[in-house]
Amino acid sequence: MTLLYSEVEEELRSAVRDLLADRCPPAAVLAAVVTGPGMGAAVPAGSVTGAAAAPGPGPALADGAGTGAVIADGAAGSGTVGGLWPALARDIGAAGLLVPEQLGGAGATAREAAVVLEELGRAVAPVPFLTSSVLATRALLGAGTDAARELLAALAAGETVAALAVPFGTSPYAPEAAWAGRVTVAGGRLHGRVPAVAGAATAEVLLVPAGGALYAVQAADAEVEPAVSLDLTRPVAAVVLSGAPGRSVGPNLRPVRAALELGAGLLASEQLGLAEWCLATTVAYVKERRQFARPVGSFQALKHRLADLWLAVAQARAAARNAADALARAAMPETDPPPAAPAEPVSAGVTPAEPPDAVPPGAVPVTVVPVGTASAGGASVQAARAGAGAGAEVAIAVAVAQAWCGEVAVTVAEECLQLHGGIGMTWEHPLHLYLKRAKADQIALGTPGDHRAALARLADVPGPPAG
Repeated sequence: MTLLYSEVEEELRSAVRDLLADRCPPAAVLAAVVTGPGMGAAVPAGSVTGAAAAPGPGPALADGAGTGAVIADGAAGSGTVGGLWPALARDIGAAGLLVPEQLGGAGATAREAAVVLEELGRAVAPVPFLTSSVLATRALLGAGTDAARELLAALAAGETVAALAVPFGTSPYAPEAAWAGRVTVAGGRLHGRVPAVAGAATAEVLLVPAGGALYAVQAADAEVEPAVSLDLTRPVAAVVLSGAPGRSVGPNLRPVRAALELGAGLLASEQLGLAEWCLATTVAYVKERRQFARPVGSFQALKHRLADLWLAVAQARAAARNAADALARAAMPETDPPPAAPAEPVSAGVTPAEPPDAVPPGAVPVTVVPVGTASAGGASVQAARAGAGAGAEVAIAVAVAQAWCGEVAVTVAEECLQLHGGIGMTWEHPLHLYLKRAKADQIALGTPGDHRAALARLADVPGPPAG
C-alpha cells in the first residue's frame, strides 16, 4: 500500500487540471449556475444566460456563445459548463475510468477516480462524474448481466449519462428498506417516488432499485421534479415513476450498497480537493491584503489559524488516499500470480494450507461488510480486519475518510470565507459555491456521525450509554 501518487495518476491530474483551467474557471462556474449576481436561482438546462450573469471578465462558456452562454451543451443530455463534460468524458476518458477495457473503458481503479474527483472538487465543476461514472457505474459493474454490460459500454463511450435513483443522503450503512422500498414493480412497470436524487436532472438513464432488483429506466419515461438545492453545482431532484417501463439490469441490490460505499469513499477525495483550493486561496489572499501597513497574513493569530487548517487538510489527504487505495485493492482481481515455489515435503499429520479462493476472470467482487457484525469481545480494528478480511478493511477506511474529510471541508471553507472578510460575503466571489458544496457533501452518502458510528461498530468500540 502507498498513499503517494503514481506517475500515471500525476499525468491524469495534470490533464484534468489543464482542462478545468481552460473550460471551468470559478467565474464561469458561477455564471453557469445562476441567472444573475445575487439572484441565487439555478439556471435550467438549455437556458441562456446574458452577459450580466458573468461577474468579472470570465471567458465565454462555449465557443461562439457571444454575450450569452448556453448551459446545456447538447452532448449526452448533460448540462455543464460549455462542453466540459464531453471533453472530460471522451477526450480524457473519465466517463469510462472504472469500466473494464473489454467494455470500452480504461480499466482503472478507485485511485485514478479519486485523483479526478480531487480536481473536480478543486474546481466545483458541475459535471456528473460522481453520480454517473462512480455511483451508477459501480452499481452496473456489480450487476454482472448482459444488460448491465451493454449500458456500461454506452457510459464508457460518453454516449449516455446515468444516475442511481436513491436519495443522495443515503448512508452505505442504512438498512435496505430505507432506500429500496420507495418504488414497486408490477409487470415490468415501476411506480413510486424517490426524493433528492443527485444527477437525475441531467441523466438519460435512471438506475432504480425496486422489488429486490435493479432496473434501468429511461429518464424520458419518468418525471423529474427539480428541488431547491443548497449546492447549485450539483442539484438534486425527485424522480416520480408512474408506470414507467423498466429493464432489469441486476438480480439483487447488493451492487447498490457497494456503489454507496464506493461513492462515500471517493467523495472524500472531492472534499479534499475542495479544502485544498480554499486553503490555497486564503493563503494567497492574506499575503496580499494589507492592514496597518503590513500583510494581514503576518499577524500571528492568522498564522496559527492557517497552520491548523494546513494540518487538518494534510490529515484529510492521508485519510482520503487510504480509502481510495483500499477500494482499489479490494476491487482488483488477482492476476498473473508469481510462479509457485517448489513443493516441499509435508510432515506427517500436517495439513497443507488451502489456496485462496480464485476470483473469476472479469468479475468485480462486491465486498460490503455489514457494520453490525463486529465481534463482541472487545476486538481492535486489526482484529476486525482479520475477522472479515478485505471487506472490513475497506469499510474501516471509508468510514475514517468520511468521518474526517466531511467536517474538514466545511471547516476550511468557513475559515476561508471569514478570512476573506467582506469580499468573501459577496455573491460575485465564487467562495460561496465551495462552502455550499462542502456542506452538501458533508451530508451526502452518510453524515460524519453515521460514519463514526459505523467505525465504532466495526472496531467494536462501545459507544456512550443510551439516554
